[in-house]
Amino acid sequence: MCVGLIERFIIATIAAALSGAAAAADDAPICADRPGKSSQACTVPAGHFQFESSFADWTLSKGGGERDTVLAIAETGFKFGLTDRSHIDIDLTPWVRTTSRQGDARDRASGFGDMLVSYKNRLTAADAALLIAVSPFVKLPTARHSIGNGKWEGGFIVPIQYAIPRSPLALSLTPEIDWAADGDGSGHHAAMAQVVNLGWQVTDKLNLSGEVWGQWDWDPAGTTRQASADGAVAYLVHSDLQLDAGFNIGLNRVTPDVELYAGIAEQF
Repeated sequence: MCVGLIERFIIATIAAALSGAAAAADDAPICADRPGKSSQACTVPAGHFQFESSFADWTLSKGGGERDTVLAIAETGFKFGLTDRSHIDIDLTPWVRTTSRQGDARDRASGFGDMLVSYKNRLTAADAALLIAVSPFVKLPTARHSIGNGKWEGGFIVPIQYAIPRSPLALSLTPEIDWAADGDGSGHHAAMAQVVNLGWQVTDKLNLSGEVWGQWDWDPAGTTRQASADGAVAYLVHSDLQLDAGFNIGLNRVTPDVELYAGIAEQF
């Protein structure tokens, strides 16, 4: 409860500070990267502030007699439009708890999570049927070692969207290449991810989406491949406020079994 109140206070304060420089919000509906694992090719309008926050995000993994859970509260991305084609995004998690149970042994850790800083630049016109953007990012190891790996990491995403003509459907691809830390902490290696997302604009306010996600991690200790099938719903309360919820289901043994989340996105 306190975290939510503090978050709202910070958002309101920053929005008030920016209101003098920012123009009135555009009539176009808000475009958020959430829900889902795909990233949209749109950007926040120049001079505007946008936040995208998860009320709660819960993940469960089971295997080999072990049961692991992760609960993240109020993971929030703070975005600011730099130009008509670009924005900067600072993503932080004020509180995350990890638990692990195997037999009678239990481990638990909680605290501040890692921070992510990214930049997105849209390469195509805002009203084009095919939208393409580029988005480099870096992860700052702000989490304690019992929660994160304590390593700097980064990557590069290319969000691609195609509005299928004369239909309420849109296809999104999100290829990603990462510079990930080795599991033993001795260096870094390449990793790759891809998301294929199909969105259905049911009404002007309701959007349903389904996606398939895959990740390939070439750690020197051994390659791992993860995959999930995901679904999400987004509801536009008004042009600059969106509510959402979704689920991710693991498709192999090294992918978390299930992830559930709900959140909000708002533009000022």
